[in-house]
Amino acid sequence: MAKIKPFRGVRPAKELAEKVASPPYDVLNSVEAKEMAGDNPISFLHVVKPEIDLPDDISPYDDRVYAKAAENFKKLLDDRVMLRDDAPYFYLYEQTMDHIVQVGLVAAASVDDYEQDIIKKHELTRASKEQDRTRHVDTLGANTGPVFLTYKAQQEIDDIVEEWIKREPVNDFVAPDKVRHRFWVVDDQAIIDDLAAAFEKIGSMYVSDGHHRSASACNVRKVRKDKNPTHNGSEAYNYFLTVIFPDNQLRIFDYNRVVKDLNGLSSSEFVAKIREKFLLEEWKTGEPYKPKARHNFGVYFDNQWYKATAKPGSYDESDPIDRLDVQILQKNVLDSILNIRDPRTDKRIDFVGGIRGLKELERRVHEDDYTVAFSLHPTSIEDLIKVADAGLIMPPKSTWFEPKLRSGLVAHLLDCSFYPE
Repeated sequence: MAKIKPFRGVRPAKELAEKVASPPYDVLNSVEAKEMAGDNPISFLHVVKPEIDLPDDISPYDDRVYAKAAENFKKLLDDRVMLRDDAPYFYLYEQTMDHIVQVGLVAAASVDDYEQDIIKKHELTRASKEQDRTRHVDTLGANTGPVFLTYKAQQEIDDIVEEWIKREPVNDFVAPDKVRHRFWVVDDQAIIDDLAAAFEKIGSMYVSDGHHRSASACNVRKVRKDKNPTHNGSEAYNYFLTVIFPDNQLRIFDYNRVVKDLNGLSSSEFVAKIREKFLLEEWKTGEPYKPKARHNFGVYFDNQWYKATAKPGSYDESDPIDRLDVQILQKNVLDSILNIRDPRTDKRIDFVGGIRGLKELERRVHEDDYTVAFSLHPTSIEDLIKVADAGLIMPPKSTWFEPKLRSGLVAHLLDCSFYPE
């Protein structure tokens, strides 16, 4: 059973939410974050990317960075830019991007559920990034960025949510990227109880985006539990900030690849190698090839797009990993032809989120010293769930979720020692 709890959220004053809310910490580099924050002193980027307020030569993992994050967060609280709710509530968060509309429940999820695999994972974490988020959360005493979870849609939950969002939202704005964000406070105790009870009937939830944030919640709990001789399991550090969406509302974008060279092969040799495992044909429309179905790929090099279709026998449809397009490409091209054994660490490969469009692949080949690009069909949410249910790990860079959750619409406090009541 999935255990979720309401919590006393820290939220921007209603008229300030649009100025406070920011992209998540991991979709911008420090230079981009500094430019985006600009002259906005209440942007939540000052909390999630605090290095923008320090000299450029300071490492993002320097102690001063985490101290600055805490200082900036405390200032938002002291200045009443962000206010703490009077009682524990759930929240609803709707995002609209073009024709995509998704509504998630904002709740505190259980660290125990994560450790016991009720909240299931599908990615490995990097130690440096996990430690970074652990230090950030522990220094601030707060979860400032939500973990994006999903579950198999349930009509009972859908009905409650659909009824509640008929009300006026407390926040409603369109961000610079044209995504509309609406936010509601669920402050009716009967509805809170109904939602909690409905989630108890769900067997599993799945981390869609935020593996480092969720792993850091476990680390922080251990640190704080070890320091607390009266630990009883009810403390706020036993829970972490999440937004939980039904699986039938989510859209995963393609996650494409660009590679520096052909591993010493000539163009004709490269084509011949590809033809061993793929049906290959020139794409003569003058437009990039965007795969319309699984096991189809676009290949761009020498100013020409090709359509590549994986041949039967080049993958095992019964295997939840081997059937994935990212794995088919990795096994039959990147590894066996281009000698990219570990795409996590190989400097010859880079990854391009599908939100940027396929023209970005052409640009990277023409302008950024890459030789070949590959377009993929998006991984499905069903495949993600199958992999997680099997206790397996997706290949690197398998999923790109859009729209991204804004940070700063609500924070979950682990301790309240510095909050001005």
